[in-house]
Amino acid sequence: MEGLLAELPRDAFGAILLICRIGGICMLAPGIGEAELPASVRAAFAMVLTALLFGPLYPLLPPLPVAEIRVAAMVVAEVITGLWMGWLARLVALALGMGAQFVAVQMGLASVLQPDPELGAQSTAVSRLFSLAAPVAILATGLYAMPLSALVGSYRLIAPGTFLPPADTAATVVAALGASFSLALQLAAPFIIGGLLWQTALGLLARLVPNLQVFAAAMPGQILAGLLLLALVVGGMIEVWLDGTRAAFLLLPGV
Repeated sequence: MEGLLAELPRDAFGAILLICRIGGICMLAPGIGEAELPASVRAAFAMVLTALLFGPLYPLLPPLPVAEIRVAAMVVAEVITGLWMGWLARLVALALGMGAQFVAVQMGLASVLQPDPELGAQSTAVSRLFSLAAPVAILATGLYAMPLSALVGSYRLIAPGTFLPPADTAATVVAALGASFSLALQLAAPFIIGGLLWQTALGLLARLVPNLQVFAAAMPGQILAGLLLLALVVGGMIEVWLDGTRAAFLLLPGV
């Protein structure tokens, strides 16, 4: 009994370190960290996950430091590590909504001159639809388990209570941002190519028929053609995004 009481401060400190990193990734990871989920649900999930992982990760937890400033620094380091890992996983999920925003621009459904009063000037219905489809696809395919696996593995790469190495962290963030933007462009590639051809044709038409109001005449056809093309390629877009997401998750530290 005395031994148990003597180990209680270390156990409590270890649990705090665990929940800091686990809570950080649970607040941002795709599928389990969506803004549509209440914060209480995400917090409860983090608490349950902490309880499940406390035993297996206990040997990796550091002892309780004597200095209070050291305790605070270790807690801050764990929060930063969890948020960083969750953000890396979130970037690839954002590629689907970003690509859908590119699609909406090419279809003529997005304009800074005509802001959407419900979704906002920087959002469209198409982007919102794909953003909601992203967590559904991740949960349905089981990809949500890969960030959690990276979380467990990260404790062997990044010791609990230590700060992230600045050089490696910056390089990882730059690579993840580039991969996310590249994937978004890849998803919207058919619409970008079609939009360039469409705008070229409209420019020639405006030269041939100067009195024609090209914008007013072409906009309905542009929207209709965009919707038809979207209906044809939406399945392929989701498949390409899932493949890109799986590849990005495999590059997460600790997988």
